Amino acid sequence: MSDKKINVVIVTGMSGAGKTVAIQSFEDLGYFTIDNMPPTLVPKFIELVKHNEDTDKLALVVDMRSRLFFKEIPAIWDELETDEAIDFKILFLDATDGELVSRYKETRRSHPLAADGRVLDGIKLERELLAPLKSLSQNVVDTTELTPRQLRKTISEHFSSDNDAAVFRIEVVSFGFKYGLPLDADLVFDVRFLPNPYYLPELRNKTGLEKEVADYVMNHEESEDFYQHLLALINPILPGYQKEGKSVLTIAVGCTGGQHRSVAFTHRLAEELKKNWVVNESHRDKERRKETVNRS
Repeated sequence: MSDKKINVVIVTGMSGAGKTVAIQSFEDLGYFTIDNMPPTLVPKFIELVKHNEDTDKLALVVDMRSRLFFKEIPAIWDELETDEAIDFKILFLDATDGELVSRYKETRRSHPLAADGRVLDGIKLERELLAPLKSLSQNVVDTTELTPRQLRKTISEHFSSDNDAAVFRIEVVSFGFKYGLPLDADLVFDVRFLPNPYYLPELRNKTGLEKEVADYVMNHEESEDFYQHLLALINPILPGYQKEGKSVLTIAVGCTGGQHRSVAFTHRLAEELKKNWVVNESHRDKERRKETVNRS
């Protein structure tokens, strides 16, 4: 049996108080997450995880959708708290009745305990049923005045560790405009105004990752000016994206075919950003023209 320590967070609380945002936040922090976990299955699932080396952090949502099992919760929680192999915490999310009613009206969803009655009746019944569970919770967060971003920040402050510090990463991708914009791009930059190596026969079949092409692209005054202005734009805003709670920022650089200019720029930009950030570099269309030629 493995002797590793399992970090387990049970996410619970009032319906509409932010459990969906919370579980997404834990996933961003590297937790293995499960929504709507029946309480009786929690100990069994933890036992399985003890024998799995891939994860040691779990965040499980347990709420009134599993109300048939709620009578068994105190005994289950006692069992988890006495297990020395588990670091066990409960996060209870709450909000005022008025705020919960407002959120339900905004989403036009019915409360799980309202049946055919008023939303407020379901909220009051749920609050009564959850009172014992709230009293057991080590972390109670009132989300009445919190935006989703603020809730994410609160969860990160309470549950992230030093190993989670590098959760923010940057994806730098090159692409060809003729094949369409990357759907996940946050920032898009166009380098089609630069001299094009495609028109030089000796460079046409090479890519921007090869020195001859990169030198041709970058050894122009307008190329260097644009690159320096690009760095001056990007560097000051990256800490803001991280502070905002964004886990991935995708920067896309495009040229006509995505083979020469955008590739050279993307590679140089990625190498520079790697000095201070976690960066992944990719080139979506680098080989696209060659593949098309070979098929025809």
